[in-house]
Amino acid sequence: MKMMNRYSFILLSSAVLLCGFVELGLSREDSFHKMKFGGVQTCKGSQNGAEMESLARFAVQEHNKKENSLLEFSRVLKAREQVVAGMMYHLTLEAVDAGKKKIYQAKVWVKPWMNFKKLEEFKHAKDGPSFTTSDLGVKHDGRDLEWHEVPTNDLEVQGAASYAVKSIQQSSNSLNPYELLEILHAKAKVIEDYARYELHLKLQWGVEEVKFQVEVIKNSDGKFHLKYFY
Repeated sequence: MKMMNRYSFILLSSAVLLCGFVELGLSREDSFHKMKFGGVQTCKGSQNGAEMESLARFAVQEHNKKENSLLEFSRVLKAREQVVAGMMYHLTLEAVDAGKKKIYQAKVWVKPWMNFKKLEEFKHAKDGPSFTTSDLGVKHDGRDLEWHEVPTNDLEVQGAASYAVKSIQQSSNSLNPYELLEILHAKAKVIEDYARYELHLKLQWGVEEVKFQVEVIKNSDGKFHLKYFY
């Protein structure tokens, strides 16, 4: 009788452990599916940081090896991330192909705990040629270009932002100075012989942080003008 009770106890314990493992497995599977179907969102870190640049360079190198091409990495234009079994990085980058700058889109799959990194996709962007600082302020034969997102660390964009902050300060009667904390978003386009910048700025004003939407114009002589701010 005691032997039967012992066997019953062992069988019951085994069943409980088995259920636990099954439940754990299901939990992991559920977690995997939740991770796998995560939405694509803007990277939490800087899209122009060293990590994104490293991934973009990796993408170009892998593409060159696969296609026997000679693209030269230039810069990261946009970086987004998606939680999968690891992380999928969606990169929009600029590279030089036979002396011409072009925009490419790449997907890089990373599993840090496995030291795993793989180029999943690399293709030429369909939205046309890159919009670079060399385009800003250059005459385009009257052609009205659409607004293009431009990197916030672009020197032309930073110059426009600095001018906007100085102009806002001059227009203000406040004794507290405005200081530029961050360029949150930047767009630009070229019309004939001048460039237009639409910027979203975060400023320090005394102990407060304030945000402004501004438009700055730069003419062919290189002079800025603040069109509006609010």
